[in-house]
Amino acid sequence: MNDKTFLAELDAQSRVKQEEFFDHIASRLQRPRQKTAPIRTLKGAPEDWDRYELSLEARITQFEKHWELAGGHAHRLAAMKDAVLLIQDMVRHTEAKHLIMQDQPELEPIQTALLRTKEELQREEQQDINLTIWNAHGLDDAAKGRLVAAAAQADIGITAAHAAVSYTGSVVLPSSETSGRTVSLLPTMLIVIIPVSRLKTRLGEVLRPMDEWPLAERPAGVHFVSGPSRSADIENDLTIGVHGPGIVHALLIEEA
Repeated sequence: MNDKTFLAELDAQSRVKQEEFFDHIASRLQRPRQKTAPIRTLKGAPEDWDRYELSLEARITQFEKHWELAGGHAHRLAAMKDAVLLIQDMVRHTEAKHLIMQDQPELEPIQTALLRTKEELQREEQQDINLTIWNAHGLDDAAKGRLVAAAAQADIGITAAHAAVSYTGSVVLPSSETSGRTVSLLPTMLIVIIPVSRLKTRLGEVLRPMDEWPLAERPAGVHFVSGPSRSADIENDLTIGVHGPGIVHALLIEEA
């Protein structure tokens, strides 16, 4: 028996088992098997949902509510300078030693401030901070591996969101050479900067424009984060922080 014949037999056996499985379900439900797709008069979101829009104030309030219900921490700040001060305070308060952040233009004020904080703490002999900036452009595999290792050791990861969705309490993080997903996935704590101009009401407002992205410019992945990592086993035993940061802070910046 050649490989093709063997695989064909396996496929036939699995299809028989599949039919028996669905027949059993239909029998237990006491209803006939449905073997054709039902006729759908409506596809996609209803028109009234597409028209659903919240004011900026309502979007901020709803995002904060849903983000915090999922276990995250939300901070509404007037300007980036306030975010800088808050992050500096977090670094001191948590005694973080390893930080990693994306190489994004909107994060430059934070990068400058953290370098200044690093110098101050070194002079005070309080903390020895190691700050890594994620930029994989032109790096070989070994250098990229060192970036991933830095993210795995990081106490705090900092990134700017491409967008956020108030209805689901989610932040949207595309990956790229200057915004690797490990920055938001591996550190113990994650801080996400969200200019409120990027805060949308519905998920569709974020997803539909992605269809227009040129193929060559599409990211390797688009990640939706809705609070800290949460894992539960079959006995419903909930554990925080197993597959991602256990502490997440969303900083909503009112001034662009």
